[in-house]
Amino acid sequence: MRLAVASACSWLALSAAQAQQTQQTQPIQPADAAQATPAPADPAPTEAAAKVDNVVTVSGSRIAARGFTQPTPTSTLTAADLDKVAKPNMFESLIELPALQGSTGRTTSTFSTSSGIQGLSSLSLRGLGTLRTLTLLDGQRVVGANVTGVTDVSQFPQLLVKRVDVVTGGASASYGSDAIGGVVNFITDKKFTGFKFNAEGGMTKYHDDKNGTLQAAWGKGFADDRLHVSVSAEITKENGIDSPGFGEVGPNGRDWYKNPALQESTPAMQAAGLPRYTSILHAQHIQYAKYGLITNGPLKGTAFGPGGNPYPFQYGSNCVGNFCIGGDLSGSVGAGTNLAMNFKRQVAYTRVSWDLDADNEIYLTANWAQVKSVFSPNPGAAKQGNLSVRCDNAYLPASIAAACASGYPSGAMSYGTANAEFPANINVHPTRTQRRVVVGADGKFSLFGKDWSYDAYAEHGENTTVLEVHDITLNPRYNFAIDAIKDPATGQIVCRSAAARAAGCQPINIFGNVPINMAGWNYIAPVNGPMQHTDSTQNVVSANVNGDVMEGWAGPISLAFGAEWRREEYSVYGDPYGAGVSTQSPYSPSYPADPTLSATGDNWFAGNYHNGQGAFNVREAYVELNIPVLKSATWGEANVNVADREEKYSTAGKARAWKLGATWKTPVDGLRLRAVSSKDVRAPNLSELFAATTVTNQAVNNAQGTSVQIQQRNVGNPALVPENARNNSFGIVLSQPSWARNFNLSVDYFDIKVKNVINSLSAQQEVDLCNAGYQQVCSAVSINGPAGTNYVQAQSFNFAQLHTRGVDFETAYRMNLGDYGMPGNLTLRGLATRTIHAISDPGVPGTVPSEGAGNMTGNTPKWKALVSESWEHGKLGLTLSQRWISAGVYSNEYIECQTNCPLPTAAHPTIYDNHIPGATYVDFGATYKVTPQITAYAKIDNLADRAPVLVPQTNLSYGINPALYDVIGRTYRVGVRGSF
Repeated sequence: MRLAVASACSWLALSAAQAQQTQQTQPIQPADAAQATPAPADPAPTEAAAKVDNVVTVSGSRIAARGFTQPTPTSTLTAADLDKVAKPNMFESLIELPALQGSTGRTTSTFSTSSGIQGLSSLSLRGLGTLRTLTLLDGQRVVGANVTGVTDVSQFPQLLVKRVDVVTGGASASYGSDAIGGVVNFITDKKFTGFKFNAEGGMTKYHDDKNGTLQAAWGKGFADDRLHVSVSAEITKENGIDSPGFGEVGPNGRDWYKNPALQESTPAMQAAGLPRYTSILHAQHIQYAKYGLITNGPLKGTAFGPGGNPYPFQYGSNCVGNFCIGGDLSGSVGAGTNLAMNFKRQVAYTRVSWDLDADNEIYLTANWAQVKSVFSPNPGAAKQGNLSVRCDNAYLPASIAAACASGYPSGAMSYGTANAEFPANINVHPTRTQRRVVVGADGKFSLFGKDWSYDAYAEHGENTTVLEVHDITLNPRYNFAIDAIKDPATGQIVCRSAAARAAGCQPINIFGNVPINMAGWNYIAPVNGPMQHTDSTQNVVSANVNGDVMEGWAGPISLAFGAEWRREEYSVYGDPYGAGVSTQSPYSPSYPADPTLSATGDNWFAGNYHNGQGAFNVREAYVELNIPVLKSATWGEANVNVADREEKYSTAGKARAWKLGATWKTPVDGLRLRAVSSKDVRAPNLSELFAATTVTNQAVNNAQGTSVQIQQRNVGNPALVPENARNNSFGIVLSQPSWARNFNLSVDYFDIKVKNVINSLSAQQEVDLCNAGYQQVCSAVSINGPAGTNYVQAQSFNFAQLHTRGVDFETAYRMNLGDYGMPGNLTLRGLATRTIHAISDPGVPGTVPSEGAGNMTGNTPKWKALVSESWEHGKLGLTLSQRWISAGVYSNEYIECQTNCPLPTAAHPTIYDNHIPGATYVDFGATYKVTPQITAYAKIDNLADRAPVLVPQTNLSYGINPALYDVIGRTYRVGVRGSF
C-alpha cells in the first residue's frame, strides 16, 4: 500500500510553526494519516474528533472509530503545510507531491485550441489520468468542469480548507466510480469562527507572470452558538507569460529556447543503417517561411520579404526530411506558444448550519466560482507547403509570375507560409462558471445500545463552460482570399471565385511582409470566431451511517454503510461554422449564411466544436466492516477491513467494487505492516458515451486489400462498460521506535492493473478488428454497400489495458538543535515515488504494449521526489526544499543506435540518442510572526532559475514538457496572512 503517500502527508505536514510548537510537547507523529490522531501541527481536535469522542474520519475509509487503523495509505496536508508552499492556487502546491503525476494546469495544453481542457486544474494520481482520480469536497462529489466529468480544483473554496487527504490506493469501494488511482478530498473548517485573510503578490525574474491573491473568511455563532455562519471570498489573478511571436527566441529574455526537433531520416538513410530520428537544435522547417516560401519546382527556395520582394531562402545545413539545422529561423512558430495562461479565479462560499441539539445539525452550503483563462496556442497560422498558388495570382511579383508561367506546366506552385502578416495571433478564452448548493444533516444517535454517526446530503451542481476563440481564420475563406486575380473589367484585384465574391470575399496578399488588407482579414477571420457552450449538471442524494456494532475478542467491530443516487447530464453546442449550419446553437451570436462554407462544419483553422448531449444515472450501496482480530502483548494488534459496493448505471449496467485489507502493529518496537487488495471501477463518462458527432471522408482497406471510400463518423459509444482495476499494495512503517523517537520511515509497494480501459480506435483499426471476428466492433462498420453509403463509426471500445507498479518512500526526522548547543528546531523530510512500470496496452491486433515509466515526453518519470529542510526559532521560520525528477528517454520503445541500426518499425523506431536529462529545482521560503495573529512570508521558487529540459518532438512544438519540468523560471512571492 502506498504508505509513502501517507508519508507524503506527514512529509509536508510540518510547517515551521507546527514543528516548533510540537517539538517540546510530543514526539513526532507517524507518517501515517490512518493513525486517526490529529496532525502534530494542529493540537486542537479535529471537527470529527470533537463530535465523536476523538474519533477521526480519514478519507481512505468510511469507518470512523477509536483506534481504527485503516490499510489504505492516506496523506494529509494541513492548511499550515499548504501555507508553507505559498502558491497562489492550492492546486499548484498539491501537484508537487510525487504520487500526483499527469495533472493538468495553466502551463499544460497551452498549445491546444480544441481540447477543451485548457485552464482546467484537475488532479491525476499515479499517472493514470484525471479521469481515474476522484476529487471530493468534504467527502462529497462536485459537478464536473468538463464533459469528461473531472473537477476543477480552482473552483473550490481554498481559504477555509483545513486539510487535504490524498488517498493513493483504490477507493471505489468507499466512494464509487473514478477512484481507480485514488481520492483527493478537500476538508473545510465547518465551524470556523473569527476572521482570517491572506494577501499575496509576486512575479518572475523576467518581470512577467505577475500575480496577486486576496482571500478573506469570516465565521460567527449566533443564538447561543446553535446557528453558525461562515463565508469566504477569494480572487487570484496570474497574468501569464505571453508569446514572443516568431523566431528562435524565448519570452521576455528567456534564452534557453533553441528550436528543438526530432529530425527524421529518409528511408534510404535508414536502409544504410542510420537511425530514423536524431534530436537537433536550431531546427528550421523547410516547408514554410515567415512571409512565404515556394517549396517545389524551379523556383523552390524563393522566399518573400519586405514589400513582397523575393529573395533566396537560407535553408541552413544538414537538411533531412522536413528540417534543416540553422539558416533562416525567423519564421519558426515553436516559441509562439504561451508558457503560462493568463488566469483569473473568483470564488464565493458560504456555510450555514443549525444545531438541532448537542449532537445533530442541519446545514446548507453554497458555492459560486468562475475561472477564466486566456492564451495563444501559436502565432500566425502555418501552412506547411500545402498551398497551391497559381501563376497568374495578382499579388505575385512580375518576375516570379513570369518564371512560374514558364517553369510550371500545371500553372501552379506549392507554397508554405507562417502567415506572419496576420495582425493578431489566435487567442483562446475558456470560462468555467460553477453554481453548487448542498443541503444536509449530520450527527449521531443511539440504537440498540450503541452510538451511531450519520451524514446525509443532497447536492445540485451546475457548471457552464464557454470556449471562445478569437482572431482565427476560416479555411475555405482563406483559400478563396489568397487566390486573387485582376478583374478584367475594373482592373481591381478580386477573389477569383465568382461564388466567393458574391458571398463577400475580399482578397489578401500572402507574399512578403506587406500590410494585410483589413477587409480581407475581416473576411477570413470574422469577429464571431469558434464558440462552444457546455452545460453540465449533477444531482446527488447520499446517506452514510457508521458505528460499533458489537465488542469483539480484540476490540469493537465497526460498521459503515450507505447508499447514493446520482444523475449527470450535459449538453454542448458549437457555432454553425464549426458544428454545421443544421444545428444552430441557441447560445452563439448570429453567423451569416455563407454557401462557400461546408454546411456540415469543420470550417475553422482549429476549434471546430460540435454539438452533443447525454445523461446517465447511477444507484449504489456499500457496506464496510472493521474487525479487530488480534490484541496481544506478545503478538501485537491486528485488524481486518473489508468493504463492498454495488452499483447500477442506466447506461453501463452493473458494476462492483470491493476491498480487503489488514494492518498489524507488530511486537517489534515501532514496526507496523499493512496490506490491501481491491477491485475498483470507472464508469464511462458522458463524453465517451455521447460524444458530439463529427464526419470526415476517409479511405480504408477491406479484407481483400481493396481501398473503400467511407464516411468516418466520430461518435460516442453507449455500449461501453466500466473499466475494472485490481489494486494491490503492501507497506512497512517504522514509526518512532524507542531507539529513535523522532524518526519515521515508510516503504510501500503498489501494483495497479486496469482492464476494459476505454480507448478510441481509428476507422482502419475497426475494419481490421471486425474482419478478425470482434463482433462488438462490427456493428460500427458498414463497408460493403453501394458507393456513397459506406461508413465506419469511429468510437471508443473497452479493449485497452493499463498496468502501473512502483514503490513509495518517505523518511522524516526532527531534532531540537538546543541539544547540540544551537538555536531552534530542525525538521528533515523526504518523499519519493519510484515508478517501475507504467505499461499501456491498446489491446488491438497489430499493436504492442508501451512502457511509460521514464518516458519524458509523458508524465511518469522513473523517480519523482520532494525533500525539505525546515528550521524554526522564535518568530522566524526558514524552509529549503528540493523537487527532483530522474533522467529518462524519449520513448522506451525506441532503439538507440548511431550506425548499423536495424530497420525501424512502427513499434520500435531507431534514434541516435534516447537520453533526456532529469532536473532538480530548489525553493526557499521564510516566515516571520509580526504579531501572534499576523505572519509575513516570502517564497522563491526555482531559486537557481533552472531552465526546462528541451524535449523535442517530431513536429515543431515548443519542445518542452510542462507536465514534468518547470517552464516558468525563478519566481518571487511575498505576502501576509492573519487570523483573529
